[in-house]
Amino acid sequence: MSDLPTRKAEEWRYADLAALEKLWPLPDAETITVPAGEEFARAILNKGGVVRLSLVLEAGAKAAVHVLNTADTYARIEIEATLHEGADFQLGGVQLSSGDQTAEIVTTVRHIEPNATSHQMIRSVAGGTSTASVLGKVYVAKGADGTDGEQSVRAMLLDRTAQANARPELEIYADDVKCAHGCAIGELDANGLFYLAARGIEPARAKALMLQAFIAEAFDGAAEEDNLQAAAQAALEALL
Repeated sequence: MSDLPTRKAEEWRYADLAALEKLWPLPDAETITVPAGEEFARAILNKGGVVRLSLVLEAGAKAAVHVLNTADTYARIEIEATLHEGADFQLGGVQLSSGDQTAEIVTTVRHIEPNATSHQMIRSVAGGTSTASVLGKVYVAKGADGTDGEQSVRAMLLDRTAQANARPELEIYADDVKCAHGCAIGELDANGLFYLAARGIEPARAKALMLQAFIAEAFDGAAEEDNLQAAAQAALEALL
């Protein structure tokens, strides 16, 4: 059995190692190859444990993955995507944590041939003393000109004792590429809450409405959008 990782490994820096030990050794990642010119869609609802997915997108293939990550103790989703010429990868993710939970989404997207596109949008909500982390890497190989890779990571803290971590990373070895990442961590807007309260909306309901709006865009176009939105709403209500 391989040794447990330590916090010295960047991809495990924020993990709950005590919870991870109970799950070790981890299963191999599910590997899916999307043939040239074809499309793939997957919705993942992780209520605990570690989910691992590895995608290979052949020339001109498209893949859209949408995930909801929430658990009583520890929940981690790992996604790797390798993109050949003209492939397109879309990831929409939401993670919700409370109490002393730890939730993580870890992604690696490899652009190994020209003119592929990737877009990742991940929204986190953390309350209590929980931790929500997003580690995302976009790798662009030599010769993968015309790459367009984007990461958008935002987190909302419901309590000052909660923690959100974000580590977007770019590793680029090609010219003529368009790669960007953005990260923001904040709290619910007090003016927005006041506005809703002034119109007779109870504080808990006002928070829920604002948080639903915050996470909703990550599920746009999902294969099971209604199911993901409903599950997220139920998890938000329990969190609040």
